[in-house]
Order: sequence, then C-alpha cells, then structure tokens
Amino acid sequence: MASDAPAVLDSAWGHIPHSREATAGIGSFTRTRVERIISIVAGFGSLVLGVQAFLTALAPSDEQPGWHEPLVVAVFAPLAVMILACFIGRGVRIAAGVFAFVYVLALIAWPIATAGSDPPATPQPWIWYLVNIATLAAVLAFPFPLQIVWTVLAPLLFGLVRLIQGGFATEFWFANGLDVSFALILGGVILTLGWVFRSVAANVDETRARAVSSYAQAAAADAAEQERIAVAALMHDSVLAALIAAERADTPRAQTLAVAMAREALTRLANTEQDAHEGPDEPRDGHSIADDIDAAANELGADLLVDRVIAADGPQIPGRVARALVLAATQAIANALQHAGGAGLTVSVEAAGDFVHVEVRDLGEGFDLDDVPDDRLGIRASIFARVAAVGGSADIDSGRHGTTVRLDWEGTPE
Repeated sequence: MASDAPAVLDSAWGHIPHSREATAGIGSFTRTRVERIISIVAGFGSLVLGVQAFLTALAPSDEQPGWHEPLVVAVFAPLAVMILACFIGRGVRIAAGVFAFVYVLALIAWPIATAGSDPPATPQPWIWYLVNIATLAAVLAFPFPLQIVWTVLAPLLFGLVRLIQGGFATEFWFANGLDVSFALILGGVILTLGWVFRSVAANVDETRARAVSSYAQAAAADAAEQERIAVAALMHDSVLAALIAAERADTPRAQTLAVAMAREALTRLANTEQDAHEGPDEPRDGHSIADDIDAAANELGADLLVDRVIAADGPQIPGRVARALVLAATQAIANALQHAGGAGLTVSVEAAGDFVHVEVRDLGEGFDLDDVPDDRLGIRASIFARVAAVGGSADIDSGRHGTTVRLDWEGTPE
C-alpha cells in the first residue's frame, strides 16, 4: 500500500486552506505567507520613510552642483522599484538587493559629492532617512549573515562619511554618535523581528509536514489492513463456499454449480487489486487482445508494440476470457517493469484455430516462485487464478536468463 501514500498525502494537503500567495506546498506554506506579510509591511515602511527623504532632498542640499540630481535619481529609482515589488509580491529579493547595494555606493560617493561644502552638524541630510531602509532591504534580500553585515555597515558607514564631510569636527562626533546609535538599535530590531518570524514559520511548516506525513503513513497502514480484512472475508465467503460446494456435489447439476461458484470466486480473488468487472461476453479476436495489451503497456510507461501472429481464421474468444488474458498479461508487464526495470521486455500474441497464446518476456535477473510470499496477489491471483478462472493455463519460467510468462487458452471446437 506504499503507492497509496502520495494520494493520501494529497488528500490531507487538500484540507489545508490555500490562498493565492500560498501555493508552494506543504513544506513552505506558512513561510510563504510570512514572507508576503513582511514584504507588504516593508513596502509601507519604506514608502513613508522614502517620501520623507524625498521631500528633504527637494530642499537645498550639501552636494556640489552636478551631483545632487544624479545621486537622487540613482537612490530613489531603485527604492521606488523595491516598494512596488513589495506591494505586488514579485521580484522583491532582486529589487531589495539592488537598492541595498546602490545605497552603500551612494554613501561611499557622498564625501566626494559634498567636497568643499560647509554643512552644519544638524539637521541630517536626506540620505540619512534611508539608512534603515537599507537595513530592511538587506533583510528582504540577503541570507542572515549578510543581513547582520548590512545592519551594522549602513549606519557606521553613514557616520563615517558624515565625519569626513564635517572634517571630524567635535559637533559632528556628538550628533552622528546619537544618529548612528539610533540606526543600529532600529536596524537590530528589524533584523531580529525578521529572523523570529521566519524561524517560527519554518518550525510551523516542518511540524505540519511531519504531521501530514504521519497521517499519510497511518492512513496507508489502515488501508492495507482493510485490504487484508477484505481479502480474508473474500477467502472465507467465496472460496471456502466454493470448496464446500465442490465437496458436497454428488449430482451433475451440483457439480456444474460448484464449478460456476469456483470460477466466480477465483475471478473475484484475481480482481482484488484491480476494479475489473465481468462486463459483456461478446466474442473478440486476437487483434483486439493485442490492442488492449498495447494500450495497457503504454499506460504503465512501457514503450513497446505487441508482436502478433494471428491467423485470418483465428478463434473468436469470449469477452471474459479476453479480459482475463489482457489483465494477466498487464500484471506480468507491471512485474517486469517493477522488478526487472523493463529490460528486454517483449510481448507476443498468437491466435490460430481454437488456441490463444500470450507470452511476456524480460531479461531481468529472474526470481524463485517458491520464495514469493503467499499473501502476494500479483502472481498467484492476478495471473494464475485469473487465467484458471476462465479455463486457461499460466506458466512462469524464471531464472538468470530472465522471466517468461506464458498464458494459454484453448476453446472448444465447434
């Protein structure tokens, strides 16, 4: 029942509420939502501080002629793109990373842009209002170690360039000391909040994934147990009843009834793993059987064409017999794909007179039929019992040379 686990997992995941922002899967459901919330909050905060910085930049500035406009455009253009990306939820990391780098470059260029000016220690220039936006951009874009670097680097670099601009005057030391301390504290808070929210989200996602996985395993185990109970009930109600009827049959009518009960029991047992109903019993020819095996093999992922040796006056095969041969051959193909990797897989169908022969061959390592557990239905029920239920015979030859499954059915001459 291991194959049922993905289906059960998908079913469990379907009970978890989805949204447009949370489609990344079980392992990142909460983390995706938290990232979206962080980006929206960052967009609002950056918009407020950005407007404040832009209004300040419209006033007379410390930069030399020819420096102010290019510097403003170089800083505020990527900031506007970052704010837009935060609101629409696309390209946030790239836009935030670009702004973080551009801001540091602008700080490095600041002493050159303001060379020769005689600024006061207060108020701070427009570029000061963007220090913590650079920290926030690093939290959005970079891994945690780089976030720490940017949280410390941006305020200290601003303080350094302001001291250079003011010629390291005493009043600049005091004013910038307060500003840098404030920026470091606020940046640390931003960094800590981002780390806490992401860590909590990651833990929730991990716990959810473990819970859903445990549920899937429990459901798969329960399904396997239910299957065993169903098979046991089938064996008791159908097969045992057929055996009792056969033992007590002492008239031709009773014997005919016992044979019918045995055939029905074997068919139901053979179909335990597949929902195959009896269906109509209209006669079919060998080509129809070969076509059905072709289609079934393609559904299993086997790229092969069935070899056909079918006489023009081939037999007309009852529908129930044709279905049994197709299902048995399909099971043999599935076994070859699963256990032999489909190595050298070939299928042939021969039909002539009143005889039909289907052969499935692979070049795998083979197996010992006696070593197959009794509760495995893939060979005993799905091949042997299924073919026997329609009056046919099955034979398996397996060894180092590979495995050959032969299915034979011979009708009654008219």
